[in-house]
Amino acid sequence: MTSLVRHVTIDCSDPYALATFWSQVLDSKVSDEDQPGDPEVLVESPGAGLLFIQVPEKKSVKNRVHLDVQPQDRTRDEEVERLLALGATLVGDHRNPDGTGWATLADPEGNEFCVERSTAERAQA
Repeated sequence: MTSLVRHVTIDCSDPYALATFWSQVLDSKVSDEDQPGDPEVLVESPGAGLLFIQVPEKKSVKNRVHLDVQPQDRTRDEEVERLLALGATLVGDHRNPDGTGWATLADPEGNEFCVERSTAERAQA
Protein backbone atom coordinates (compact mmCIF):
# COMPACT_ATOMS: atom_id res chain seq x y z
CA MET A 1 0.00 0.00 0.00
CA THR A 2 1.23 3.49 -0.82
CA SER A 3 0.82 6.81 0.94
CA LEU A 4 -0.91 9.91 -0.41
CA VAL A 5 -0.20 13.52 0.42
CA ARG A 6 -3.25 14.64 2.39
CA HIS A 7 -2.18 18.22 3.14
CA VAL A 8 0.64 20.57 2.37
CA THR A 9 1.17 22.34 5.70
CA ILE A 10 2.31 25.95 5.84
CA ASP A 11 3.48 27.65 9.04
CA CYS A 12 2.19 31.21 9.44
CA SER A 13 1.18 33.85 11.96
CA ASP A 14 -2.47 34.28 10.86
CA PRO A 15 -3.85 31.00 9.50
CA TYR A 16 -7.30 32.29 8.61
CA ALA A 17 -6.06 35.35 6.71
CA LEU A 18 -3.48 33.34 4.77
CA ALA A 19 -5.97 30.55 4.06
CA THR A 20 -8.40 33.14 2.73
CA PHE A 21 -5.71 34.47 0.36
CA TRP A 22 -4.89 30.96 -0.89
CA SER A 23 -8.56 30.03 -1.27
CA GLN A 24 -8.85 32.98 -3.67
CA VAL A 25 -5.66 31.95 -5.51
CA LEU A 26 -7.01 28.42 -6.00
CA ASP A 27 -10.67 29.38 -6.45
CA SER A 28 -11.33 27.01 -3.57
CA LYS A 29 -12.79 27.40 -0.11
CA VAL A 30 -11.78 27.58 3.50
CA SER A 31 -13.23 24.65 5.44
CA ASP A 32 -16.65 25.36 6.95
CA GLU A 33 -15.23 24.19 10.29
CA ASP A 34 -12.63 27.00 10.41
CA GLN A 35 -13.00 30.62 11.45
CA PRO A 36 -10.85 33.67 12.24
CA GLY A 37 -8.60 33.10 15.25
CA ASP A 38 -8.34 29.32 14.78
CA PRO A 39 -4.75 28.02 15.12
CA GLU A 40 -5.23 25.64 12.15
CA VAL A 41 -7.19 26.42 8.99
CA LEU A 42 -7.73 24.16 5.98
CA VAL A 43 -8.19 25.18 2.35
CA GLU A 44 -10.04 22.35 0.65
CA SER A 45 -8.63 21.70 -2.78
CA PRO A 46 -8.67 18.81 -5.28
CA GLY A 47 -5.71 16.57 -4.54
CA ALA A 48 -3.97 17.71 -1.39
CA GLY A 49 -5.48 20.44 0.77
CA LEU A 50 -3.46 23.33 2.18
CA LEU A 51 -3.30 23.38 5.98
CA PHE A 52 -2.19 26.62 7.62
CA ILE A 53 -0.79 26.28 11.15
CA GLN A 54 -0.12 29.18 13.52
CA VAL A 55 3.47 29.39 14.76
CA PRO A 56 5.11 32.08 16.90
CA GLU A 57 8.19 32.66 14.76
CA LYS A 58 8.25 34.72 11.56
CA LYS A 59 9.51 33.38 8.25
CA SER A 60 13.23 34.11 8.08
CA VAL A 61 14.73 32.29 5.06
CA LYS A 62 13.76 31.16 1.57
CA ASN A 63 11.29 28.28 1.39
CA ARG A 64 12.85 24.85 0.91
CA VAL A 65 9.59 23.66 -0.70
CA HIS A 66 7.23 25.87 -2.66
CA LEU A 67 4.05 25.59 -4.69
CA ASP A 68 3.90 26.02 -8.46
CA VAL A 69 0.50 27.20 -9.68
CA GLN A 70 -0.74 26.92 -13.25
CA PRO A 71 -3.69 29.03 -14.38
CA GLN A 72 -6.50 27.04 -15.92
CA ASP A 73 -8.60 29.74 -17.60
CA ARG A 74 -6.21 32.62 -18.20
CA THR A 75 -2.61 33.26 -19.21
CA ARG A 76 0.34 33.22 -16.86
CA ASP A 77 0.67 37.00 -17.10
CA GLU A 78 -3.04 37.56 -16.42
CA GLU A 79 -2.74 35.27 -13.40
CA VAL A 80 0.29 37.16 -12.08
CA GLU A 81 -1.68 40.41 -12.28
CA ARG A 82 -4.69 38.82 -10.53
CA LEU A 83 -2.52 37.48 -7.71
CA LEU A 84 -0.72 40.79 -7.25
CA ALA A 85 -4.14 42.44 -6.87
CA LEU A 86 -5.02 39.85 -4.19
CA GLY A 87 -1.95 40.86 -2.15
CA ALA A 88 0.94 38.81 -3.50
CA THR A 89 4.27 40.50 -4.26
CA LEU A 90 6.61 39.87 -7.18
CA VAL A 91 9.87 38.35 -5.90
CA GLY A 92 11.52 37.30 -9.18
CA ASP A 93 10.54 37.68 -12.80
CA HIS A 94 11.84 34.75 -14.83
CA ARG A 95 9.57 35.33 -17.84
CA ASN A 96 11.36 35.36 -21.18
CA PRO A 97 10.63 37.39 -24.32
CA ASP A 98 9.65 34.18 -26.16
CA GLY A 99 6.87 33.52 -23.61
CA THR A 100 8.62 30.78 -21.65
CA GLY A 101 9.56 31.04 -17.99
CA TRP A 102 7.72 31.77 -14.78
CA ALA A 103 7.18 34.44 -12.14
CA THR A 104 8.08 33.96 -8.49
CA LEU A 105 5.66 35.64 -6.11
CA ALA A 106 5.28 35.73 -2.34
CA ASP A 107 2.01 35.43 -0.44
CA PRO A 108 1.11 38.04 2.20
CA GLU A 109 3.33 36.31 4.79
CA GLY A 110 6.31 36.03 2.44
CA ASN A 111 6.03 32.38 1.35
CA GLU A 112 7.36 32.07 -2.19
CA PHE A 113 5.45 30.36 -4.98
CA CYS A 114 5.74 30.29 -8.76
CA VAL A 115 3.23 30.98 -11.52
CA GLU A 116 3.80 28.85 -14.61
CA ARG A 117 2.36 29.09 -18.11
CA SER A 118 -1.13 27.72 -18.69
CA THR A 119 -1.66 24.47 -20.60
CA ALA A 120 -2.87 26.48 -23.60
CA GLU A 121 0.30 28.61 -23.55
CA ARG A 122 2.49 25.50 -23.34
CA ALA A 123 0.65 23.95 -26.33
CA GLN A 124 1.45 27.03 -28.45
CA ALA A 125 5.21 26.67 -27.89
